[in-house]
Amino acid sequence: MLSMGGNEVDEAVASAVALLRPVVDRDWADTNAGGLDWSCRQTAEHIVTDLVTYAARLAGRTQSPYARLNITLGSVGGLAPAGNEGADTRVNEGILDVITATGALLTAAIRTAPRDARAFHPAPFRSANREGFAAMGIAEVLLHAHDMAEGLGLPYEPPAHLAEFVLTRIFPEVRPGPDRWQTLLWATGRADLPGRARLTGWTWSNNLVLDTDRLRLEGVTPAAAADLSSGAADLSSGGTGGFDWIEDGPFHGTREAAGMLIKSYEAGVHRPEFGMYILVRREDDRAVGGVGFHGAPDEEGKAEVGYDLAEPARGNGYATEALRALAERALARDDVRSLFATIEPSNAPSQAVIARAGFVRVSEELDAEGLQAYELRG
Repeated sequence: MLSMGGNEVDEAVASAVALLRPVVDRDWADTNAGGLDWSCRQTAEHIVTDLVTYAARLAGRTQSPYARLNITLGSVGGLAPAGNEGADTRVNEGILDVITATGALLTAAIRTAPRDARAFHPAPFRSANREGFAAMGIAEVLLHAHDMAEGLGLPYEPPAHLAEFVLTRIFPEVRPGPDRWQTLLWATGRADLPGRARLTGWTWSNNLVLDTDRLRLEGVTPAAAADLSSGAADLSSGGTGGFDWIEDGPFHGTREAAGMLIKSYEAGVHRPEFGMYILVRREDDRAVGGVGFHGAPDEEGKAEVGYDLAEPARGNGYATEALRALAERALARDDVRSLFATIEPSNAPSQAVIARAGFVRVSEELDAEGLQAYELRG
């Protein structure tokens, strides 16, 4: 089953606390955290602030960009003031306790949030789901533990599967490397990676969601695609991608499309806005099919689209509704001039969908694979 991230948040926090617990007697307030402008104390405060902010946003389904909590940990539980013997140790121990507590708050928010819960986050599509908040929380903990470790002269390498969780949820454009932790450090401008230029700017990317009257088109992450594509060769097997599917879903075409996304991701050419979306009915949060692109637009601004529905969902206009929404967003971009699709001549229902969405037949001739080509120009 695809993990939503609660266990991983717990593990990331435990990893960071285990790293820092042996050095609580050190001066964190006057020691810089690696390449950051913050001290180790300030970096620890930043971890706490992010964990509690993410927990509060997800638990409250907050949509306001101003819902951020700023926490200062200069005096914890009546600890001795700076300058007293043992003051640094007691304050630093208290900070680790607060990191543990706020990590538990985020874990609780993830585990209790419904599948369709989303809350505000700016990077880059203005919202994140529970997996996104988990991945962001794990990233904050691991990466800033790394920064503090550098400042304090400690070696640190967290479990590779935690870096994998982050990369496959919020770094969909980053080509995975053989060392997941080093790849995550590179993706956040903290390390070199053979064959790749050092990054000076970066951001993570939560999945995009497009709303229509009856549907949500939810962008598929590499993690969800890997789970879905595990059953591409057998309709009776494979994962759900974290979605609650109607009977007989997902259909074979959805699993094949997920496999195509994984190949693009592994090649480093996946672009989430030109990826795959799962069609989720708003009325009951049930997934009914998939729609998306075969890749980013070519040099002429042309992008290929495809769609697929589980059999019980057909005949309700879902594919047309989804395709129209996808086409409208794509053709509003400067880098997209036209969309095209290819359909088997015998597939009358699919031809009706494409026609209702505004596509027109390009030629009476069939292509090299015996398919009919349709196009929609912006």
